[in-house]
Amino acid sequence: MSSDQTGSAEHPAIDSSGLTKWFGEGDARMKAVDQVALVAQFGEMVFIVGPSGSGKTTLLSMISGILRPDAGTVKINGNDIWSLSTDQLAELRLNNIGFVFQDYHLFARLTAAENVAIPLILKHYDWDDAIAQAKQSLEVVGLKDRGDILPVKLSGGEQQRVAIARAIIGSPQLLILDEPTASLDGDTGKMIIAFVKSNILNRQRCILIVTHDARINEYADRIIHMEDGRISEADRTSP
Repeated sequence: MSSDQTGSAEHPAIDSSGLTKWFGEGDARMKAVDQVALVAQFGEMVFIVGPSGSGKTTLLSMISGILRPDAGTVKINGNDIWSLSTDQLAELRLNNIGFVFQDYHLFARLTAAENVAIPLILKHYDWDDAIAQAKQSLEVVGLKDRGDILPVKLSGGEQQRVAIARAIIGSPQLLILDEPTASLDGDTGKMIIAFVKSNILNRQRCILIVTHDARINEYADRIIHMEDGRISEADRTSP
């Protein structure tokens, strides 16, 4: 397995096909995602949109290595992630995939910098070095002076940026955001996505965003529509 974090011209950032996931049993059994194929390139910001229950977050979870599909394949920069061992998959996720959850998943008793440092601590970095790099990552997202603050003292937009700083600290190839503007007002949400596109997206990184928020669609390079577990429309370039 390759753990190279530099985007490769030889492979798409994401190359998935036939992704299928069932939930429930018996009469309650339902197909949440049905034979979905998704390809995304390095340097591209792709949005997945659709109504609640359309399978967006389930698809995201399969692509990011959180949820095993019942059928189909996912390749991240050429690595077939679901053919890896548990340890190999954990290593790939730690080194190559940054995930920003809808509700941020910040630890209340840790400062902003300590929250951001967690991926480096998991890689056995020295504590002081991890905190120093975390503060640099916070500076990238415009929170240079907020590293010693607890999450409860931060605004929603600031907490979102802390989560982004944590997701990018290891320079992952793939950055995935699940409903990043759901709990933010319109102006703050647009500011966050504009910032991500201007300062985080580059030719070595791909960004995949699940969203209900049509106000941010202008920032997408492509928009993929999902409905009833399938891609219901061809990808289109955003205006």
